[in-house]
Amino acid sequence: MEILVTGVTGQLGYDVVRRGNEKGLNISGIGRSDLDIANEKDVYDYVHLMKPSVIIHCAAYTAVDKAEDDKENCWNVNVEGTKYLANAAKAVGAKFLYISTDYVFDGFGESPFLETDLPNPIGVYGSTKYEAEKKVQEIIQEHFIVRISWVFGINGHNFIKTMLKLAESRKELNVVGDQFGSPTYTYDLAKLLLEMVHGEQYGVYHASNEGFCSWAEFAEEIFNQSKVDIKVNTITTEEFPTRAVRPKNSRMSKEKLIMNGFYLLPPWQDAVKRYIDEINKEVRK
Repeated sequence: MEILVTGVTGQLGYDVVRRGNEKGLNISGIGRSDLDIANEKDVYDYVHLMKPSVIIHCAAYTAVDKAEDDKENCWNVNVEGTKYLANAAKAVGAKFLYISTDYVFDGFGESPFLETDLPNPIGVYGSTKYEAEKKVQEIIQEHFIVRISWVFGINGHNFIKTMLKLAESRKELNVVGDQFGSPTYTYDLAKLLLEMVHGEQYGVYHASNEGFCSWAEFAEEIFNQSKVDIKVNTITTEEFPTRAVRPKNSRMSKEKLIMNGFYLLPPWQDAVKRYIDEINKEVRK
């Protein structure tokens, strides 16, 4: 089995390839400099030359606030790029795994969203990711759609790194406390994705580390694990306005994973501990 991973320069793509290499899989990753996924001919030519058995599509336009004013580029990468890759995968007989997001939901209510709930995105980024989901479902039968949330990994920027950086120069921080979801460690998620593509239990899944928290609770856990003495002030979404509206409820049910016999990822607190250990090891190198 030959696995092609897009978005290798991002947090998740990097860890999927890293996990694949650790397992001795035939896996390769590509970034923007290797392939412009918004160019249909380039995508067709690249995939037909490589002829992978599986494409794990992690590449995306993820600048949520910027997307509100950069709609065309966001659409071209997230929708058109996904369409071209799905078409190419179908043409060479490859399975296709598409990474989606909690932003396909409107964030209303307090109950975890089910895989079968109808998406209702409230911003440009979420809308393009949902449109891409629909393209995948229309184009290729052998597909997995995996919605993830609050991602952190060693290769890139994320909430944990931001909090630790800010704590270097501040004694207290204001962090939103009325948005709830599940942090996701890309190293944990990568293992699940690679297990998934070796089977044929296609469909829509939700995957993140277990448990729910607010961003403020997430921050407090980061500082506790790092032994950083800093005060976290809980504020409302309205007190921290952003260009794009964020869903207040990003809780997602994992029923589909359970039903199909996949393992659940470890608790998010455990993932934070292991991630901070990993960061510290990188610093000591």
